[in-house]
Amino acid sequence: MAAVWDHRRCDEMEEAVMSTVIELKDIVKTYVMGDSIVHALDHVDVIIEFGEFTSIMGPSGSGKSTMMNILGCLDRPTSGEYYLDGKEIAGYNDDELARTRNAKIGFVFQNFNLLSRLTAQENVALPLIYAGVEEDERMERAHQALVAVGLGDRLDHKPMEMSGGQRQRVAIARAIVNNPAIIMADEPTGNLDTKSSYEVMDIFKSMNDSGKTVVMVTHEPDIAEQTKRILVMRDGKLMSDERR
Repeated sequence: MAAVWDHRRCDEMEEAVMSTVIELKDIVKTYVMGDSIVHALDHVDVIIEFGEFTSIMGPSGSGKSTMMNILGCLDRPTSGEYYLDGKEIAGYNDDELARTRNAKIGFVFQNFNLLSRLTAQENVALPLIYAGVEEDERMERAHQALVAVGLGDRLDHKPMEMSGGQRQRVAIARAIVNNPAIIMADEPTGNLDTKSSYEVMDIFKSMNDSGKTVVMVTHEPDIAEQTKRILVMRDGKLMSDERR
């Protein structure tokens, strides 16, 4: 399966090994809540290397989702520096962040975010429309991505015709159809039963084995333990960083 979603040459992968993909320097994110200022992220420093599989854990309100939004170029920090592939992007405007997202990052969300009126293949092909890919190629690449996640026989099924685990696999196929170097997953197993959760984790691990850098927010210890590194957040601060 790995060959379907990663087309880098071996020499390119070897050159990238242990290179820094993400670096956060003194990141602060604050929100004004009435008369109070809430520090969602409080002077956070993190380095993520090429090919790491990192989970971010913490209780509700710990800052893990805020960190994911900044890492995924969905939001900007109040202060601090964010380097993505060596480029400082914390000050990018919305259009620049959108272009960076589309080129480098694939997203998987807890609630799947699939369009109910579209088939699995059409849902997966959506990012390629924004990338300007012709229809025939869009559908072929969407087909290949669905085969890669074990849904080659569900191309014409709509989301309501599939189980939660199958819908999440469609969402993963959509995330990888552009062959991004980085996968960001926000509670991807949060709505799944145990069997489906472990099947989805096997897909993430296979993607990581093929060279993808994977960053995942989760509140489930058994899911985090399947990753190579666990960051624990509390009150906007990075409390621990465990490499496994």
